[in-house]
Amino acid sequence: MAREKQIFMNKSLVLFLLLFFFTTKLFAQTYSQYNTGTLFDSFENPSQRSFIPDSSRRYASNFFIPNIDGNFFLTGDAQQTIKNRYYNGYYKNDLLKIGPGNNYNNVNANANAYILMFKVFTDLNGNSELGVFVQTKGNFRGAFTDENIALLNGSASFPNSSYNNVLNSRYSYQLYGQGGLTYREQITKQFAFGIKLGYVTGIYDAKAQIDQSNIVFDKANDMATLQLGGVYRKTAKVNPIPIFNPGLTSSIGATYKTDDGFIIQTNVKDLGFIHWNHSMRIYNFPYSAKYTIDGLSTPEREANVYNTIIHAMHNNGSNTSYTTPLDGTAELSVSKLYWLSDDNTVSYSPTLIASKELFYNGFTGVLVNPVSYQNYTATVSMSYDNNKLFNLGGQLMIKSPNAEFFIGSDKLLQSGRLILADLGSQRQINEYGSFTGADIYVGVSFKFGPIIEHPMNASYIPINEDDNKGFLGRMWDKIFNPHAGSLQNN
Repeated sequence: MAREKQIFMNKSLVLFLLLFFFTTKLFAQTYSQYNTGTLFDSFENPSQRSFIPDSSRRYASNFFIPNIDGNFFLTGDAQQTIKNRYYNGYYKNDLLKIGPGNNYNNVNANANAYILMFKVFTDLNGNSELGVFVQTKGNFRGAFTDENIALLNGSASFPNSSYNNVLNSRYSYQLYGQGGLTYREQITKQFAFGIKLGYVTGIYDAKAQIDQSNIVFDKANDMATLQLGGVYRKTAKVNPIPIFNPGLTSSIGATYKTDDGFIIQTNVKDLGFIHWNHSMRIYNFPYSAKYTIDGLSTPEREANVYNTIIHAMHNNGSNTSYTTPLDGTAELSVSKLYWLSDDNTVSYSPTLIASKELFYNGFTGVLVNPVSYQNYTATVSMSYDNNKLFNLGGQLMIKSPNAEFFIGSDKLLQSGRLILADLGSQRQINEYGSFTGADIYVGVSFKFGPIIEHPMNASYIPINEDDNKGFLGRMWDKIFNPHAGSLQNN
């Protein structure tokens, strides 16, 4: 029992330290959800419809069952070291490069949860939908050197007594909630438009930049002298109250179906900001200050290293306020439906997606390959990004007109390897490929209320029977076809 408790504490400490060093920027997507018509898809891609007239019921919701997406990846020499420390309880540092080369390890991670999604089909002839949502997201980005990880194991991996600028690192972290409205309308038979507007409340923010560093080892006394210079800002405490750190966000999307059946979709997502003005602190910690790390060969060495670095960064602080952008992206996709059976029960609808971060250099190209049979869909996705990382993903979905469930991963192989490693003990971990990562997303929603019926099929008076367009459709006609109304009247 004591040994199991110790293992748990060791793993918890490692994860805590990794979060400190690896805190990264979120660049999350569930690419296999494109053009699925799920409620989740309609909130992520606002021009996507979630209702099917004459089949769907009028209201849709997840009933507070969270629809979640989470992922991360790690690149660099430290993969072997971190995995051995986490799974086997010891450091294996032979792949780490110690010296002035500044060998960086990069991590990206994501957390995204829709707490509430609710939509109502508001206009039959305009095919318009109005929705409300409550969502929580976390954004992470960071880079750390081989020496940052080696130092957690003490001085054993450092052959020299003094090193300059080998601990320079950076990270940023942002956690926020948002709630708002979405509106989608089928403006013409070929063109649909959607918008998503949200009010944002900042929950937690932190950013560190170590520009100068020096460490001198005194191995005879099992200690080291540390100097760090840079900037560290953070929220003094978690603030979930909406008025403290306000912000706004918006997403817009458009879908166009060509005469030969291609579906072209464009989106600009999560374009917005947070103004952090409550309990914010900024520390310009000076390089001239010196700190001592004791017990570098003791079992407490990881905690000693962490506590000393945190103490050094909490120096020369002052109150501040600032504004940060959200993790906006621009996306373009092209898709087409192919029937693979004579009775139209089996279909294949490949989707090609290009996704670009607006405020960072991230770019991803994706090919999504869903095959559907009646209410069942199996999807294989392949992606490649600017970090030269290839991902193979998979998704299983059960979707009827009034209920849907999906589960998948955009990093299927890497997620499987981590699960297998976690099921074993004392595994030999030597090679990882280009990166270590994991991803999972899962969602469920239901539709209820009266069935949406066209006038010819209606068992009751349909919604807006006398109108032939929705709100945006009428504006479209006034701008691009101003004589349409007079011609119809004549």
